[in-house]
Amino acid sequence: MLSRRKTDRWTGGTMRGALLLVNLVAFTIALLLLWKSWPVLSGQPIKDVLFSTNWHPTQGQFGYLAFIVGTVAVTVLAMALAVPVCLLSALCISEYIPTRLRWPVRLGIDVMAGVPSVLYGLLGIIVVVPWVHRLGAYFGRDGSGYSLLAGGIVLGLMVSPVIISVAVEVLQGVPRDAREAALSLGTTKWEVSLHVVARHAWRGLMSAVVLGFARAFGETMAVLMVVGNDAHIPTSLFDRVYPIPALIANNYGEVMSIPLYDSALLLGALLLMILVGAFNLAAHVMLARSEPGRA
Repeated sequence: MLSRRKTDRWTGGTMRGALLLVNLVAFTIALLLLWKSWPVLSGQPIKDVLFSTNWHPTQGQFGYLAFIVGTVAVTVLAMALAVPVCLLSALCISEYIPTRLRWPVRLGIDVMAGVPSVLYGLLGIIVVVPWVHRLGAYFGRDGSGYSLLAGGIVLGLMVSPVIISVAVEVLQGVPRDAREAALSLGTTKWEVSLHVVARHAWRGLMSAVVLGFARAFGETMAVLMVVGNDAHIPTSLFDRVYPIPALIANNYGEVMSIPLYDSALLLGALLLMILVGAFNLAAHVMLARSEPGRA
């Protein structure tokens, strides 16, 4: 008995130490980014950094508003396109597809999740961008097809395997008794899927969406290849945008001779980390408040 207690204490202490290490790494990264970006933050008012579109590095002007809007717009559009399709696909795999077909379908989804992002970017250039160009011409919008819409479509394709895989695992974790009890009351299979299975697993489904959002928010290569990389606030889906990850990937290490440029780009990394952290924190709080006994 004493040996078991020692083992339990050792295991619990090890896990707490690992958790502390992970949080310490995240906190250290944030502090380093803040330290490296401080020259820009101290050199101009924070409102000029966050709410200005003046991006002229040679003049010492680093306004991030267009990049922030571009990042949020691409991510939100991608999630708006992906989430309904992904959740319905997960329900189909979990509840409707015969058991013998689930394994090959899941295998295909796992393969999609492992495809390098540059291949999604090439798919976007070859297929999505020309399609968006023709669609824009149909609506009287001149452009090359490199746009917010192209970025949203490609990014939505990229995050879909992650959301579907997690959502399927969550749905399959719903007890079979709940399904059988609902069916015995005369409900249809769709009603069971929507009102019993999905309702029982909605917290896990939200976690899948949050994971997809985190993947989408920081994606660089595929988005960089199709959004056009033009630093202005978009007014339509066919306008070019310039997300923060693309800004960092395009410029860091290339033009470091410009004063404060490296500091400004690391400030972009800090903003990216803060935005991702804020969204994940909001999702965590919402999930926690939805639990029984929470206000």
